[in-house]
Amino acid sequence: MPDVQPALTGLTPDALSEWLAAEGQPAFRAGQILDWVWKKKAASFEAMTNLPAPLRAKLAETFRLHSLEHSQTQGASDTTRKFLFKLHDGRYVESVLIPANPALYGEKSDRRTLCVSSQVGCAYGCKFCASGLAGFTRNLDASEIAGQVLAAEMLSGERVDNLVFMGMGEPLSNLDNLLDAIAIITSPWGLHLGARHLTISTSGLVPQIRKLAAHPQQIRLAISLHGATDAVRQQIMPLNKKWGVDELFGALDDWNARKKQHLTLEYILIEGVNDDLDQARILAMHARRLKAKVNLIPYNTVEGLEWKRPSEHQCRAFRDILKNAGVTAMLRLEKGHDIDAACGQLRLKQETEEGIIEAPAKR
Repeated sequence: MPDVQPALTGLTPDALSEWLAAEGQPAFRAGQILDWVWKKKAASFEAMTNLPAPLRAKLAETFRLHSLEHSQTQGASDTTRKFLFKLHDGRYVESVLIPANPALYGEKSDRRTLCVSSQVGCAYGCKFCASGLAGFTRNLDASEIAGQVLAAEMLSGERVDNLVFMGMGEPLSNLDNLLDAIAIITSPWGLHLGARHLTISTSGLVPQIRKLAAHPQQIRLAISLHGATDAVRQQIMPLNKKWGVDELFGALDDWNARKKQHLTLEYILIEGVNDDLDQARILAMHARRLKAKVNLIPYNTVEGLEWKRPSEHQCRAFRDILKNAGVTAMLRLEKGHDIDAACGQLRLKQETEEGIIEAPAKR
């Protein structure tokens, strides 16, 4: 594959200043360029009207303005929207924009949450997820991760004020690029979004959890748990065979010792697999000790997978055991069930239709 131009959405002020110096341009131009990218959301280099025309031409010759090309959107402006983006190598990645939930934030809340992808595909094979059905292709770079936020704001015309890195891929498996993207997202010259508005969701990579715990920013952490015991979790999360529940909870104790932000335990309820009320009682014990809140999410149907979502009655009974034990538990009868909302589902359809991948076999 031929070399591709770097995207401006991956450059820091220092990197851009170094390039400008080599071109005989003053350093202050870096601030002007990044202001056009992140604040003014320029759609072209020609729109950067306070830059000299020769510099605009040189920028266009050297860089891509954006790292993503919008392919399609599912959903409407007043509902959950899923954006499909095409990358420079012809692969696809998804982001999901979720409007405010009035039950949580009040009728007048304009909070917008974006679920951001970190990889093309996934190597971890969680049994409920469409992201890994066609395997792992590659990591996203910092420009492609941060660029999803910029693209979502440009497409929606709305400010994204909450990010969750829980789209396609395992974020902690791409930790270096993820932290570079977070530096861009939180910087004053970038999107200037506070770290406490960022949540990283992981399937449980214990060494990386410990490394992230030492990171100075107060980023939030969510764990894709989906089973309160090894016997149940290993049916859903193959990673559990490497780092079991006890080792995972040990890393979360380390997190709590270092961070102010409370943990979140994500638990997808799957009929006949992990929705037994005994699991709820064990989960309540762990969550109470960790001072963690629990998000319960009924299984989102994925073409190619045979699992089912439990009845609403069973979901509520599971939640009530947690709440009666003093655990903060939210049952998310999720938005977006009608727009291929499962992670990787829209991307999987698109790449199958284009012949980039073969239709995955049922598993």
